[in-house]
Amino acid sequence: MSREVRYWLLKTEPESFSIDDLAAAPRKTTCWDGVRNYQARNSLRDDFKPGDHVLFYHSSAKPPAIVGTATVTRGGYPDNTAWQNVNHHFDPKSTAENPIWYMVDIKFESKFAEPLALESLRKVPALAKMELLRKGSRLSVQPVREDEFEIVLQLAAGTKRRTAKK
Repeated sequence: MSREVRYWLLKTEPESFSIDDLAAAPRKTTCWDGVRNYQARNSLRDDFKPGDHVLFYHSSAKPPAIVGTATVTRGGYPDNTAWQNVNHHFDPKSTAENPIWYMVDIKFESKFAEPLALESLRKVPALAKMELLRKGSRLSVQPVREDEFEIVLQLAAGTKRRTAKK
């Protein structure tokens, strides 16, 4: 029985991990670790599945913007950075036997030639209900509706996306 593909937005600070870092990673793939919010954790643990599509968002950037896309290659599994006391994501309450935090693997798909700035997205009526644009929305892991994902891709299409070589 096949499952419906889902769509997500993942936020990151480009100084910590950027779309270029993802594109340069071995096999253009990395784990998405370090999420320490229970609602976001639940999505990573329960809802992310291989084949899901991701909008890659640079927060704390000038300007904050959606900068590209990725694909989920591995669904939720325990975030082992929580068990490493030398890691800045360490959480002494999380153990291998009783993990609290989860991560997924994502693969670079494309980088937009021009970032889609948050303020320009706010001007698109069809995106008015997008979680990213809701006042007070701060989650680093957010669901995106398929139509919102497609609109973002259409907005980026005019700027030509740089895609991963197969």
